[in-house]
Amino acid sequence: MSQRAPHHVVGDVMTSTVVAVGPDALFKEITGAMEQWRVTAVPVLDEQGRVVGVVSEADLLHKEELRDSEATLVGQREHLTDWAKAGGVTARDLMTTPAVTVPSDASLPQAARLMAQHAVKRLPVVDAHGVLKGIVSRSDLLKIFLRTDEDLAAEVRREVVDRFLPVSRPGIGVTVDKGRVTLTGPVADPALIPVVERLARAVEGVVDVRCDLIAPTTATGRGDR
Repeated sequence: MSQRAPHHVVGDVMTSTVVAVGPDALFKEITGAMEQWRVTAVPVLDEQGRVVGVVSEADLLHKEELRDSEATLVGQREHLTDWAKAGGVTARDLMTTPAVTVPSDASLPQAARLMAQHAVKRLPVVDAHGVLKGIVSRSDLLKIFLRTDEDLAAEVRREVVDRFLPVSRPGIGVTVDKGRVTLTGPVADPALIPVVERLARAVEGVVDVRCDLIAPTTATGRGDR
């Protein structure tokens, strides 16, 4: 039996070339880097290349947002962090810390959950020591859905039908249209039908599954599920 194809991890889809700054980078240097490279956030690295924070457009905008605000004692207390960032001139002052990062060997669903939990569009990717290895964005996570229908059909047949329905596989049909998988044919063990459907949905890049698998026809011509 063939070895099951491994699921993709963050390291497979991340962008390896990353624009980053050091803690002493100045406000205008950071905004210039964002403008030049057309990014909305940059990781801040220490001397060992470890991610110690992230400076985003939102962090930089505090300076503009609070420029005309009334600097009352009450107002400063209510927005203490914002006022501190508004007065910041280096990445160390401006960055959000600790940074939300993701390991390079994390699964794509894990990365997606982190983004959703922290309401961010991208995450620095780090190794076991916290050293920056890349950046992963929402669009990177969606790359898996660009797999061709032919590729998906081949994997569903190889990793699901052939592995879990070895007796029934000659009569099983697998078709894919725009990422939607359709399974047809009789299955010797009807108890496996929901299992096969669930496994087909778990194949990376599959958008939906229509399961038309049926129990084998008996001698009386009636299906018995």
